[in-house]
Amino acid sequence: MKGHRIRKKLIGTVTRDSVETTTSIIVERLTKHKKYKKYIKKRSKYMVHDPKNICKMGDTVRVIESRPISKLKRWYLLEII
Repeated sequence: MKGHRIRKKLIGTVTRDSVETTTSIIVERLTKHKKYKKYIKKRSKYMVHDPKNICKMGDTVRVIESRPISKLKRWYLLEII
C-alpha cells in the first residue's frame, strides 16, 4: 500500500459560520505540564470546508483531514454530532 495514508479525524465546536461553505471550529485537548504535572487545557482553531452550509454556531462536529482546499482550509466536514 504505497502512498496510503491514514487521515486524522477530530471533534470540535463550531465558533464561526458566517462565511459561505466555510466554518471555523475549536478543538480542545488536555496536556500534562512537564514540570508541575498539572493538566492544562489547550485549544486549536481549524478552518473546515462545509459544502452544504449546514453547520450552525455551537454545533459539535466531526471533521477529517483532506487535501488543501484553499489557503487555510485543510479539513472537511464529516458529520454533525
